[in-house]
Amino acid sequence: MSSIKRVAFLSLHTSPMEQPGSGDAGGMNVYIRGLASALAESGIEVDIFTRATSAGQPAVEHPHPGVRVHNVAAGPPRGLSKEELPDLLQSMVAEIQRIRGRQPHSRYDVIHSHYWLSGMAGLELSWLWDVPLVHTMHTMAKVKNLVLQSGEEPEPRRREEGEHRIVDRATRLVANTGAEAAELVSHYDADAEQIDVAPPGVDISVFTPAFRSRSRAAQGIAPDTFHLLFAGRIQRLKGPQVLIRAAALLRRRRPDIDLKLTVLGAPSGARDFDLDAIVTAEGMDDAVTHHPPVRAPELASWYRSADVVVMPSYSESFGLVALEAQACGTPVVATRVGGLSSAVVDGRTGLLVDGHRASDWADALEALHDDPAIRRNMRAAAAIHAANSGWQRTAAITLDSYHAAAVQRLGRLTVLAG
Repeated sequence: MSSIKRVAFLSLHTSPMEQPGSGDAGGMNVYIRGLASALAESGIEVDIFTRATSAGQPAVEHPHPGVRVHNVAAGPPRGLSKEELPDLLQSMVAEIQRIRGRQPHSRYDVIHSHYWLSGMAGLELSWLWDVPLVHTMHTMAKVKNLVLQSGEEPEPRRREEGEHRIVDRATRLVANTGAEAAELVSHYDADAEQIDVAPPGVDISVFTPAFRSRSRAAQGIAPDTFHLLFAGRIQRLKGPQVLIRAAALLRRRRPDIDLKLTVLGAPSGARDFDLDAIVTAEGMDDAVTHHPPVRAPELASWYRSADVVVMPSYSESFGLVALEAQACGTPVVATRVGGLSSAVVDGRTGLLVDGHRASDWADALEALHDDPAIRRNMRAAAAIHAANSGWQRTAAITLDSYHAAAVQRLGRLTVLAG
């Protein structure tokens, strides 16, 4: 019988109810909602605390049976930049305390915080509630600063110091991949024995390889068109500019290819990054279509409509887009960086590219275009690779981490009492 019955998730800087692919909403939002739902299906009650961003939001939302999202009133009822949020941490902690106090069953067995801001609040709440804290970084300041792009501000020192404090004081850490666990050790001196690796999952009831021809027809993609897809936030770190330049180079090199490129996403981060200007400068206005982010069922249809999903990211903790695309039976060409090296099986479910030279990316895309048999084999292998990556697997590993955290905290209290 599990001793973990109720879990408090902290996701203070972004809500799992937000549309991924815009603002600060991305893979972490999908991760939190998918993990919470899977935990609830296994009998765990999950309360998610996030900051309210509009006056009209309900106090509580119910995205899945057993999951509650509490919209915490702190600061002005509007969206704020991540740089403004640290000053609201005490207000958010106090409001979470009030919400907890009003609940009939206010005891939580563990806190699971996501991203450094939530981790800082989690440290205080862990002490106030006398429960273990499990933390997932999702991204790390030191890692992001290593791949900083032109025009982007470095992550602040305050964040680096906060992440060090979380690593030092959290009961356990959950990493998305072995590579992320290694980064925690090398950059933050984390104890490897305190880290659990729980690869993110995918909703295999939505992201399926069926109906490819129907999806292409629905999205207006002709049978002979070589269709490339980018899905994600529009920012330098995600590398859509690399794809645009590679596609333009490929089209100049191979005018015989009927090339179409679809971008799904909204701007995020530096305001001086103008993807439309890059498209025009590269002479790709007639080949590139840009759509806002879409919900999961439509996203799955877009994945299936593509010959290749392209992820030229400079940094990725895991890369949920890669896993979702492969679950739809679509090969992925991605940068050999971070979690993408684990998410994509190079040469089997897609290709990994070293660096961001447009010519290297054009070469990879050209090779896949010219070998339809390899694309067919990759489609089949990609679907098989992703089929074993449901969120229940992630939930089971994470629940084991919660149990380990509870045992560790009990052991520490016993030592102190002795």
